[in-house]
Amino acid sequence: MPLQGRHIVLGLSGGIACYKAADLTRELVKASATVQVVMTDAAQHFITPVTMQALSNRSVYASQWDAREPNSMAHINLTREADAVLVAPASADFMAKLLHGHADDLLSLMCLARPIERCPLLLAPAMNREMWAHPATQRNVAQLRADGATVLGPGSGDQACGEIGDGRMLEPEELLDEMIAFFEPKSLLGKRVLITAGPTF
Repeated sequence: MPLQGRHIVLGLSGGIACYKAADLTRELVKASATVQVVMTDAAQHFITPVTMQALSNRSVYASQWDAREPNSMAHINLTREADAVLVAPASADFMAKLLHGHADDLLSLMCLARPIERCPLLLAPAMNREMWAHPATQRNVAQLRADGATVLGPGSGDQACGEIGDGRMLEPEELLDEMIAFFEPKSLLGKRVLITAGPTF
């Protein structure tokens, strides 16, 4: 299976695209990944922790004060065994928080406290087309990429608000493909290749 042995922490920030996170969780589990879901308060207005727990077969975390962790450090513990943190959906607000290092909830704390050198951060933006196109969002995304985050998407098409354009979160199948490709060995990474097809007459 393509994600056999991979442990993914799936973060949900607030947005209607949270409904896609349910199918994404199923796809990741079917690909043999283990999925630990972490939700913001805003995400819970769109989909319930019970749904995500049923699909991931793991308890969902939503509070930095979660008493289930014996050392009360869920923001530390949850990423120490993770192969990656994927935030899907990643709202404009959540990405702005990450950019500035704000950490006032479990998900943002966890992203900040993860071991950067071995636990990559992947973001799947989801927002209205005007929010995506706004210069502040574009600056934030550019800096997050420069800081080492991988940005997946967004896609383009119909939006929940009735408008059409860029800003849709990629579909679960697309995100699964992106995750599989992310973990594939990059045998040509850093190599320079010269291709010649012979003379042209």
